[in-house]
Amino acid sequence: MRNQVKSKGTWWHRFAIRFFTVIFAVLVFWVLGFLVQDIQSLPGPNYGSIEKNYLNKDLLARRDALNKQITALSRQIDNETEKQRIVGDSSRNLQQTINQLLELQKLGIEKHMAFSDTEQANFTSSLNLFLDNQKKYQELSQSVSEMLEKKQTLVEEKDQAEQEIDKQRQPARDEYNALSRAHQLKLALLQLAILLPILLVAAVVIIRKRSSIYFPLYVAFGAATLVKVALVVHEYFPSRYFKYVLIGALLLVVARLLVYFIRTIAFPKTQWLVRQYREAYERFLCPVCEYPIRTGPRRFLFWTRRTVNKMVVPGDRADQEEIYTCPACGTGLFEECSSCHKIRHAMLPNCTHCGIEKEVV
Repeated sequence: MRNQVKSKGTWWHRFAIRFFTVIFAVLVFWVLGFLVQDIQSLPGPNYGSIEKNYLNKDLLARRDALNKQITALSRQIDNETEKQRIVGDSSRNLQQTINQLLELQKLGIEKHMAFSDTEQANFTSSLNLFLDNQKKYQELSQSVSEMLEKKQTLVEEKDQAEQEIDKQRQPARDEYNALSRAHQLKLALLQLAILLPILLVAAVVIIRKRSSIYFPLYVAFGAATLVKVALVVHEYFPSRYFKYVLIGALLLVVARLLVYFIRTIAFPKTQWLVRQYREAYERFLCPVCEYPIRTGPRRFLFWTRRTVNKMVVPGDRADQEEIYTCPACGTGLFEECSSCHKIRHAMLPNCTHCGIEKEVV
């Protein structure tokens, strides 16, 4: 049976196939990402509800009451401090007024001028008001000092309550962390329970449909799924476990590829044999042992794979064809065609003269 030669198409078709293969892989990756996000949206443990089971309600009420008292005291301290500032400003103004009146009284004494009753009354009134302000200022200072002491005591009580509450929170944190880890593991298992079967199906299809014309679709689908599985494993499993999973997966892949190439060499398919033989004939080397095919005008020349295209071949005997056997391994390389009786390649499927096909072994 004649081998079917697959058309490679134009460069534009090959580019379009590769381009849309990448686009298809990206779209599959997005779809799987949406699926993973939906699973991640499942509600997890609520820390607030867990904390309520461990905290003492009376202790919480006491802490809240202390907070309110501290806030109220802070406002009162701010108000008293503002009053104290106003009284202090008033006292400074009165002190300046008294100083001015004393200067006037001193000048009057020097000039033998006595204070009038009105000036004396103003001086006395200013002095009394100054003394009253000083008294108020001291009272406000005392009040602020007492409130600061009270606030400090309340803050210490609140700190003690916070310490006791924090001790009670530790078991709640431990339980929440345990539930969170269990929830994360549940999400990982749910995601992998969906992604791994898809990946397995993709791997089976890729292996069984290697010769299909739709092979790029299968590869794109499998690659997108593999990347998403790797990201999920990396997200939910610790690095020390993920590295073993990654190394294990790489070992399986490398081992599978190694077995594949070993079997390809040990039990080659016809299309691979034809390709190997064709490339060897193109370089005028024996397809079995790669000894130079010295026939016709190349009988007395020497070349290798890299120098074969640089040689100048004499043209006086270029038309001579003859049966030829490799002198190194004994493989027949050129033989007589059974149909047209002309010289043909012994290890290629078709005769160059009549085109008759033979089985390649």
